[in-house]
Amino acid sequence: MHLSWIDWLIIGAYFALSLAVGLAGCRRAGSGAAEFFASGRNVPWWLLGVSMVATTFSADTPNLVTDMVRQHGVAGNWLWWAFLLTGMITVFVYARLWRRSQVLTDIEFYELRYSGRSAAFLRGFRALYLGVFFNVVIMAAVLLAGAKIGGVLLGLSPAQAVGAVSIITAAYTMLGGLRAVLLTDFVQFIIAMTGSIFAAWACVHLPQVGGLTGLLSHPAVAGRLSLLPDFSDASELTAIFVVPLAIQWWSVWYPGAEPGGGGYIAQRMLAARDENHAVGATLLFNIAHYALRPWPWILVALCSIVVFPDLEALGRAFPGVDRAIVKHDLAYPAMLTFLPAGWMGLVLASLLAAQMSTISTHLNWGASYIVNDYYRRFLRPDLSEKGQVRVGRAATALLMAAAAVTALFLSSALQAFHLLLQIGAGTGLLYLLRWFWWRINAASEIAAMAVSFAVALYFQFVHERVGLPALAEWQRLAAGVTVTTAGWIAVTLATRPVEHEKLMAFCRLVRPGGPGWKKVLARAARQGENTRGMEPERWDVPRGLLRASLGIALVYAALLGTGFWLYGNTAAAGVALATATAAALALGATAAPRPQAPRP
Repeated sequence: MHLSWIDWLIIGAYFALSLAVGLAGCRRAGSGAAEFFASGRNVPWWLLGVSMVATTFSADTPNLVTDMVRQHGVAGNWLWWAFLLTGMITVFVYARLWRRSQVLTDIEFYELRYSGRSAAFLRGFRALYLGVFFNVVIMAAVLLAGAKIGGVLLGLSPAQAVGAVSIITAAYTMLGGLRAVLLTDFVQFIIAMTGSIFAAWACVHLPQVGGLTGLLSHPAVAGRLSLLPDFSDASELTAIFVVPLAIQWWSVWYPGAEPGGGGYIAQRMLAARDENHAVGATLLFNIAHYALRPWPWILVALCSIVVFPDLEALGRAFPGVDRAIVKHDLAYPAMLTFLPAGWMGLVLASLLAAQMSTISTHLNWGASYIVNDYYRRFLRPDLSEKGQVRVGRAATALLMAAAAVTALFLSSALQAFHLLLQIGAGTGLLYLLRWFWWRINAASEIAAMAVSFAVALYFQFVHERVGLPALAEWQRLAAGVTVTTAGWIAVTLATRPVEHEKLMAFCRLVRPGGPGWKKVLARAARQGENTRGMEPERWDVPRGLLRASLGIALVYAALLGTGFWLYGNTAAAGVALATATAAALALGATAAPRPQAPRP
C-alpha cells in the first residue's frame, strides 16, 4: 500500500501529539499514586465518559464486529449489544456505590468488603490474575488487530507493527499517568470516530459496491441485514440472541462490561469529582458505545462481503499476510486499502488512536493493580508516593512487553473474545450481589474464580480429547455459568460470614441499603450499636432499575432506528425515534431531585 507524504505527515503529527500530552503531564503525574492512577479524583463526567468510549473503541473492535457480521449477519452483534443491560444497571445502581467506597482501585474493594487472610489473598491474587494475565490477553488481542492492519496496509510484519505502537503507547502512559491517558483519549476518540465514518462512506461508494442502494440489494448481503436473528433457526437464535440477553449479560465478567462495574470502568468512576459525575460519565459511555459507534463498522463489514466474499478471496488478495491470521476479522483492514490517497493517513491515524487509547488505559489500570494491590500491600507497605509512581512506570513497561509477545501467538479477535467470556462465565451474579447481600464472603469470590477458570480449561483442553461431542460456544458458556454459579453459592452457604464489625464498617461507608442488609442492621440494633446513617432513607435500587430500563429502551431504540433509517425503512425508523424520545423524557422525569441548599 502506497502512502503519500500527507498521509505520513498526519500519522507523524498524531504520534507527536500523543507524546506531547505525556510529557506535559509528566511532572504532575509523578507527584503521587492518587494522581498517577486516579488523576487526583477530580475529573469531570464528560472527560471520563469520552475516555471510557475511547478505551472500548479499540483497533480490534471494528475487526471483531466485521467477524461477527460476516459469520452471523448484522444480528450477530447481539453478542456484545446484550452487555448494554449490565452497563445501564451500572449507571443507575452501582456508580454511586463505587464513588462512595473511596478506594483507589476496584481490587482494593475486597479488603473493604471482606476480612481476614482470605480477603488479603483475594486482593493480591486478583491483582496479578486480572492486572497481568487477563490484561495481557486483552492488550494482545488489540495488538493483533494492529498487526493485521499494519500487514495489510503497510506490508509490516506482525513484530514490526506491534513494536511501533507498543513503544509510543508505553512512553506517554508511563510519563503522564491516568491524566495523560484521559486527555489523549479525548483527542483519540475524535480522530477515531472521524476515521471510521469516512471509511464507511468511502467503502459504500466503491464501484464494486455501488452505493448504499447497491450494497443493500446485493444478493450476498441482502440475507445478512436483519437486525434480529432468524427465529426459525433455533441454533442461531439461541447462540447470538437468547443466551446473550438471558444469561451472558449478568453472568459473565468481561472487561468494560463487568456486572456492577469494575476494571477501568470502576477506575474512571473512582476518579470522578463526585457521585453525580460518576453517574454522568457511565451514562455517556453507554449511550455512545452502543448507539453512536456501531453502524460505520457494520457498513464496512457488509461491503467486505461484496468485495471479499470468503477467506480464500482474502488470502488471494493479500498473499504476503501470514495465512495463520487470515480470518474474517482481516476483512476490515482489507477494505481500507481502497481508500483514496490523502485520506489514508487520517484513517490509519484513527485506527492507531483507537488501538493506543485502549492499550494506554489497560497499561495504567493493570499497573495500578500491581502497585496498589500487590507490591505496596504485600511487599513494600512503607513505599512512598513517588516510589509508587516509579514502580507503576516500571510495571507499565513490563506489561507492554508481555502483551506484545503474546499478540504474536493469537490468530483472531473473536478467538480472544470467546476465551475471555468462558473464563469469566458464572462470576457476574456474584459481582452484582456482593454489594447487597451480606452473606457473600471472600471464599465466595475465590470459589467463583477457581471454578470458572477450571471449567474454561476443561472445555479448552479436555472435553473433546476424551471423546465427548463438541459443544457450541453458547453451550460451553451456559454450562460454565451453571457450574460456577452453583459452586460459589454452595461455598457461600457452607463457610463463615464476614465479621460483623467489617460488615458494619462497609454499611457505614457505602450505605448500600436494601433487604440484604436487614439482618446485619437488626443485629447491630439489638446490641445497642448506632446504625444512624448506615441505610438510606429511601432504598434507591428500585428507581435505579426503572431508570436503567428506560436507558436501555433509549439506546436500543436509537441503535435500531439508525439501522432502519440506513435501510430506507422510514416508518420503522420513525417509530424507533419516537420510542427513544419518549424514553429520554421519562428518564429525565424520574431523576432524583437535587438536594436543596439550606437557607441562611
